[in-house]
Amino acid sequence: MTMPHERRANRSALRLKQGVSLLLACSGCCFADGYDFYGNWPTHVTAGDGTDFGLAVLYQYDLNQFSNDGGRLEDAHTNRRRYLGVYLRKPGVYDAIVQYDYQARQWADAFVRFRSSGVVGADLGNVRFGYSKTPVGFEGVTSSSATTFIETALPTQAIWEGRRAGVDWAWIRPHFILNIGDYFWRKDFDGNNPGRTWAARAAWMPLNRPGRVLHLGVSASREKLDWADQGTVLPAARLRARPEDGLSPVRLVDSGNLPYSKRVDRQGFEALWIEGPWSLQGEYLKAQVDRYGGKPDYDSSGYYLFATWTLTGESRYYSDGNVADRRYSGRDLQVIRPTHAWGALEVAARYSELDLDDGAVTGGKEHDWTAGLNWYIGEHLKVQANYVWAFSDRGNLTVNPRIVEVRAQVYF
Repeated sequence: MTMPHERRANRSALRLKQGVSLLLACSGCCFADGYDFYGNWPTHVTAGDGTDFGLAVLYQYDLNQFSNDGGRLEDAHTNRRRYLGVYLRKPGVYDAIVQYDYQARQWADAFVRFRSSGVVGADLGNVRFGYSKTPVGFEGVTSSSATTFIETALPTQAIWEGRRAGVDWAWIRPHFILNIGDYFWRKDFDGNNPGRTWAARAAWMPLNRPGRVLHLGVSASREKLDWADQGTVLPAARLRARPEDGLSPVRLVDSGNLPYSKRVDRQGFEALWIEGPWSLQGEYLKAQVDRYGGKPDYDSSGYYLFATWTLTGESRYYSDGNVADRRYSGRDLQVIRPTHAWGALEVAARYSELDLDDGAVTGGKEHDWTAGLNWYIGEHLKVQANYVWAFSDRGNLTVNPRIVEVRAQVYF
């Protein structure tokens, strides 16, 4: 007789095979004569002056398998992201993108950015107008196509604000970055999260060359909640996180709605070290909710630390203060092709912790361990597998699920 956990394992293995097959099938339809399987796909057109126009696509198919959860989390497999958009850029002068996620039915990036050195002839920084990611949350700011783990860490989920609309300025130097933003649009592009946010991020990179990076940064923001058009609804903040899965609606730790919230202050401290095929990345995040009406303020915090090792020898790709969109650039691929044309392999391990208990608010505490394996097949294809050991305690409820996660990704 086949036991329930064995049937689960068999289904997981079958879906993994289906996901990999889907990934390779999707890639096969994109090629044309003269194009390279590893990078040069026919998805864009480049003019003689360097202006580039093309499609911006991110497709991810995920599988989540749960055990040791007391029946609270339901196995699932479906699309995780379906981004479709277009971009236009002229190197050194401007770049613009408009992208929509048809899976979540919400906007992704939609902005235009001007580089002053190409516009006015002097390097006074880059100015961006539109809808983009807020800077407090190193892992959150990383492109969804370039994340080391399938899902972001607990504190990133709970504290990172997400995308907002407005204007930001970035001053980028080889060993220093300063970013300041005013996200003044009264709501986000999906009509949610009314308010205004001011944010800043600074980073120092005493080491910054391919394959050798040391990045140390700080960030802070103030979100002023604006509920003038909400009628009788009380302004409320809420912080919560899934157990580092993406397909279950269940949050094991959750502050619940915090009525009479006036503003949310966020701070982050981030670090990244890359030395050849090895890397370490960590971050501490904190949020304080300022409340009125006699309600006590609310504090929460968390951190994560992870390590990676690329078995095939490549380095994580770093650019302009973050891990770049395409983890292995054309330079790296020239090294990959002669010896292992099947791609690059990376192993990773992460520990994350989040505390949402404060005073009378029993939001709960959780810490997770995650082991990951990533297979990068050129610039546009990636397969990921994670195993998560989650440990949560909220009031009198303790839930410690084990999660198998698999993702197949196409990106260009």
